Amino acid sequence: MPKPLRHPFATVATGLALASFGLCQPETVIAQNALDSGRSGASQGPVAAPDPGASAMGEIAGQTYPDLVDLALASPVVVKATVHRQSRLKPEESPGIAAGFARLYVEADTSALLIGPPLGESLRFLADVRLDTNGKVPKLNKSQVLLFGNSVPGKPGELQLTASDTMFPWSADLETKVRAILTELVSGNAPPRITSLREALHVPGNLVGEGETQFFFATDGGKPVSISVVRRPGEPTRWGVSFSEIVDQAAQPPRPDTLAWYRLACSLPTAIPDKAAISSSEADKRIAADDYALVIRELGPCRRNRPGH
Repeated sequence: MPKPLRHPFATVATGLALASFGLCQPETVIAQNALDSGRSGASQGPVAAPDPGASAMGEIAGQTYPDLVDLALASPVVVKATVHRQSRLKPEESPGIAAGFARLYVEADTSALLIGPPLGESLRFLADVRLDTNGKVPKLNKSQVLLFGNSVPGKPGELQLTASDTMFPWSADLETKVRAILTELVSGNAPPRITSLREALHVPGNLVGEGETQFFFATDGGKPVSISVVRRPGEPTRWGVSFSEIVDQAAQPPRPDTLAWYRLACSLPTAIPDKAAISSSEADKRIAADDYALVIRELGPCRRNRPGH
């Protein structure tokens, strides 16, 4: 591999920038090479020194599944890299830096491009890292990291991170999870983003306790999304989601930690809006509300650690 570009440090660091925008922005088209190569909770702050392995409660590198999907949607580039050089910026060159952190100019070698345009063999970017217990900057040389960001037009090899903390310690679990998310996002039948609940309708059956409730949602691009809840005497109430024109009583709930689950758990309103309740009687409207509450409860919370939602 050719040696990385070596520019005078002050010139390069000044030209680079950290992204200052949040993650809740309109979704954009993801680049087309996802398969290339080998709200609760406090802010996690800028990146800490690499600490491999998954944390408790389904988190990886301090990120929940919704956090990772949010980052994937906001990041045209996701790349695995190996750090080979770091330099600390002076305080006056680090506006907005949080106490207990340092801003670094980092050079790294590209290991695997998960998504995005070709980046070349070397990368340059700024990242904030937490100081260690002695107030020292952690040594990241030879550390493998996973970066979420965007390429800088006209500046090959320069990367702008999506946020100051979107350099994560690489792990096989993290890469596997992110690759699965990216693959779903670029697939032709990816579940769309839900923007509102349009209609909630309960239709009673012929027997006491029998009936079906259907929920129809508005989405980006107008793609169909519906949920059916089926009640039968002597049987547990069951429900499922459909991402096609066919409303199927055999539909199943989405599996946790999938894009379908994310679209529902992180987008549905907590209750049926009055204008969407179109059942013919107040009793049927109450049943529809109960069925909707069942769906929300069984989906579980959309728990995020990252700020901005």
